[in-house]
Amino acid sequence: MQTERQTQIIENSIELIATKGIQGFTIKNLSKSLGISEPAIYRHFESKTAILLNILDTFKEMGEMMNFMLENNKDPAIEKIEFLFSKMLEVFIEQPAVISVIFSEEIFKNEQILKEKIIEIHNMHQLNIENIVSEGQKEMNVRTDIDKSSLSLILMGSLRLLVKRWDLNNHNFDLEKEGQELINSFKLLIGQKQNHN
Repeated sequence: MQTERQTQIIENSIELIATKGIQGFTIKNLSKSLGISEPAIYRHFESKTAILLNILDTFKEMGEMMNFMLENNKDPAIEKIEFLFSKMLEVFIEQPAVISVIFSEEIFKNEQILKEKIIEIHNMHQLNIENIVSEGQKEMNVRTDIDKSSLSLILMGSLRLLVKRWDLNNHNFDLEKEGQELINSFKLLIGQKQNHN
């Protein structure tokens, strides 16, 4: 359980990365943005890496929570994917700064522990989508002529590209609307084709 101050440090860190990039994410800049001393930050987190790990753990927990919500859900696979992607879009719309962290693996490539955490999060999402697609294929409501891994990659990659484009364009288009259009396209793409004789 985070203290109020730890939560504040995490939130300011995300904003700092979003506005100044990972190069601008220093304990010095963080202390300025919080209005507290650098030693005060170190009382809550032992290093900058510890702060970043905490941020990534928060994303992982959110993903696990969404997976848990879907575990006992009896909806068809396509509806589960719509639910999952809609929830992800909600998070990005409410907290655009998180995009700079979760979709910027390059900022972690020199730090093995952070790189492993990012891989773990991506693998978890990929596996979850694959499981949903696989269920849908067994129920015959998701196309079976493309394997589950390729379909999952197409879905995750498309969503990621849309979100990154929104972020790079300073949020100058309606992500919710375009996200829903993309989800509707997913439904057409992955839905089982009906045979017409």
